[in-house]
Amino acid sequence: MSLFMIIQSKIKDAEKYNQYIDQVLPIVEKYGGYYHVRGGIIRAFGSWKPERMIVIEFQTEDQIQNWLKSPEYSAVAPLREEGADTEAIIVEGYHKN
Repeated sequence: MSLFMIIQSKIKDAEKYNQYIDQVLPIVEKYGGYYHVRGGIIRAFGSWKPERMIVIEFQTEDQIQNWLKSPEYSAVAPLREEGADTEAIIVEGYHKN
């Protein structure tokens, strides 16, 4: 069953965050991730009004952990940390029996 990493980000330094965005895609893909949502227009219902949302699909939690702990990601992670405040969750995909 697929796992989805859902990330909410609020940009604080657009230049650094854009550098991160430019560099992270091939790293995610190398570790088995597939972007479903990468920014775009958000239509809010209710009081939750996130600035930017990202949804990445992985097949296993090991893939997620290997990506996050990889030397390639460690090299670009400071750009994300300096460029945006983020919150993330991992949810299991739905599989109908």
